[in-house]
Amino acid sequence: MERSLVLLKPDTVQRGLMGQIIGRIEKKGLKVTGMKMMEVEEGLAKEHYAEHVDKDFFSDLFGFITSSPIVAMVVEGEQAISVLRNMMGATNPFEAEPGTIRGDFGLDLTKNLIHGSDSPESAKREIDLFFGSEEILDYELTVGEWH
Repeated sequence: MERSLVLLKPDTVQRGLMGQIIGRIEKKGLKVTGMKMMEVEEGLAKEHYAEHVDKDFFSDLFGFITSSPIVAMVVEGEQAISVLRNMMGATNPFEAEPGTIRGDFGLDLTKNLIHGSDSPESAKREIDLFFGSEEILDYELTVGEWH
């Protein structure tokens, strides 16, 4: 089983889209093994977006992710990373296909609703930033055999 970090960004929270997006993830058959609503502190934002720190858009990205609460989740399943990235759609919501989260709900390149890890290595690093091991549960879905 593969794990991914998922962040429902401030625009998801502010627009009341949390339930719809979490519902899509669950309906796909992925298992939520950790979830919390939180504010992203300055240090965590800089660590999470470390690869973007020297880019022109970093201040907008930083300001946005720290502007309002987010929902952080650990999601698990077969090929969870690629499944989630397909569900999310293109980073630019104006290029995202209808039926994807960003294609259906996205309105802005920076305010693009959701983050998902892009590789197993990124997932491990990102999950460790947002969750302690005691916050991630190991359990079986009783409907698992039906997927």
